[in-house]
Amino acid sequence: MNIPTFKLNDGNEIPSFGFGVFQIPADGSTYKAVSNALKLGYRHIDTAAAYFNEQEVGKAIKDSGIPRDQIWVTSKMWLQDYAYEDAKKAIDTSLNNLGLDYIDLYLLHQPYGKVDEAWRALEEAQKAGKIRSIGVSNMSPKLWKKWVPNFNVTPAVNQVEFNPYFQQQELRDILADSHVALEAWAPLGEGNKDLFAEPVLNDLAKKYNKNVGQIILRYEHQLGVIVFPKSVHEARIKSNAEIFDFELTSDEMDALRKLDKGKGMHDPDAPGVADALLNAFDIHAND
Repeated sequence: MNIPTFKLNDGNEIPSFGFGVFQIPADGSTYKAVSNALKLGYRHIDTAAAYFNEQEVGKAIKDSGIPRDQIWVTSKMWLQDYAYEDAKKAIDTSLNNLGLDYIDLYLLHQPYGKVDEAWRALEEAQKAGKIRSIGVSNMSPKLWKKWVPNFNVTPAVNQVEFNPYFQQQELRDILADSHVALEAWAPLGEGNKDLFAEPVLNDLAKKYNKNVGQIILRYEHQLGVIVFPKSVHEARIKSNAEIFDFELTSDEMDALRKLDKGKGMHDPDAPGVADALLNAFDIHAND
């Protein structure tokens, strides 16, 4: 599998397509899914401290026998650990859980609380070689403008909800000014039945002999969005990545842009979201 890379604003090359492990349990399922993905040619794995499966991701990477520098590993710090000293510990905990000497990309998972302190810890860890690239997640235009102007280092990535129904045009315009890459969570709209029934997507699937999911992922790739769909089924893990043998025309891209509803499932700016997440759960409860 020959997966193209995108160049980040810090000079690092990130595989444009990867494998996500959100909501895959740490009961051997994550290990099996990541092992399958690596076997099928994936070289970019996206996890997080709050997914509770960093250890299985790390074990699958180690057991794969693939050289470390050929696999891009992303993890994320949960906002419970944003106080500066806690953030430094959280980075080391992720490294330890993953069994790695460095993490390719480390993100602040949510943009609330002591974001400035956590970001300072990320900047220092990057200088120390513990993290290659640093970024944020779930930052809306409003939250980006609140936090990022005060950072010494501009994030390389902002990972947000993105799919044809929510194409984040305002945010993409802001990110483009600083050459910040957008990563998509829910790139397939979490299986939204209305999205998968869209006639334009189904017509393109027939034309290119692909499934609707592959058309969506190809569209996002051509927009320059980094995607990492999740599946625990080997056949789906394989088919999701089969998007590099065709190309949508400019007219087809324009047609898919028109699917944008300008609204997603999650609103980071909604009242109460910050408090709800700050009190959501204790990721250290079982320590």
